Amino acid sequence: MRVSDFSYALPEGSVAKYPPKVRGTSRLLVLNKKTGELQSEMYRNLYKFLRPGDAVVLNDTRVMRARIFVQKRSDHHSAKRELVVLEKHSGDKDWHCHKVLYRGKLKVGDRLTIGPATTELTVEQILGDGLAVVRSDADLLELTEQFGLPPLPPYMKRAATAQDIERYQTVFAREQGSAAAPTASLNMTSELIDRLKDKGVVVAYLTLHVGLGTFMPIRTDEVEGHKMHAEYFEIPKQTVQAITAAKAKKQRVVAVGTTVARTLEYASGDILKCGDASHDISGEADIFIYPGYNFKIVDTLLTNFHAPKSTVLMLTAAFAGWDNLKPAYGYAIKSGYKLLSYGDSMIVV
Repeated sequence: MRVSDFSYALPEGSVAKYPPKVRGTSRLLVLNKKTGELQSEMYRNLYKFLRPGDAVVLNDTRVMRARIFVQKRSDHHSAKRELVVLEKHSGDKDWHCHKVLYRGKLKVGDRLTIGPATTELTVEQILGDGLAVVRSDADLLELTEQFGLPPLPPYMKRAATAQDIERYQTVFAREQGSAAAPTASLNMTSELIDRLKDKGVVVAYLTLHVGLGTFMPIRTDEVEGHKMHAEYFEIPKQTVQAITAAKAKKQRVVAVGTTVARTLEYASGDILKCGDASHDISGEADIFIYPGYNFKIVDTLLTNFHAPKSTVLMLTAAFAGWDNLKPAYGYAIKSGYKLLSYGDSMIVV
């Protein structure tokens, strides 16, 4: 398969550059993957498409204010550089040395300063593909909270605002560690979660710290040539129990977002053999899901509309069928849906 096979025309006007004024007032396109039938709905009415006993799984990672601006110091001048502090991994106990994505020129040994107290960072390694390792006098996670901005995707073509600090974050975000949001959950509200529970839907959580594995572009011509970066995940035993109970009762497991789908499918072997699920499951997920993949855990997928030629679009195509998904995207664009991170959502049933 070629990456170019998974493309579509995305008009600039269809890209959501701001969140809806009120969280949860977005639209929901319902796609039946067996028939290709489409139905327009509202996200707040998601409960209509779920049944008592279904297990809805959400990603409770918290997005860091990962975008920071630093000054590159030299003997003769100072230049501004932009860094994005990347996602948390299993071995990240010390945030004084960490991987970053950078914009502008850097080289090993460069000294970078941030903030009025001129905290210093030093470039220790240049890794290629715009990645570097920096060492800091202070905790980098604390620096992001003090000086950072939400890491909005570049296609929004705007600076982050105070509104983004709240809205580029889910209402149930827990442990900091992501360099991008689990976007299908940005439209989720506490009221809707309560409504799902009132209907008898089981709501469970896992954590996948979103980063390079999700948002790095594919640089190969053939789909099979792309290698996914690993992202750290944790699935609590209570969530494993909810999933296995739903499976035992022939109820559906609903993944809210491609990050949840990828985590559950990567850990499917451990989940299905857990039995009484007496322990949590954790690891580094590097699974790349594209058409031809046989889903083992996920029965229903709630997701946003994704960029052309992206790994998340390919995952959705694997679940829905590209012959269904591409016409659905065309319908959404013609019908005025807003696409990408702050946009409307789709449920594939």
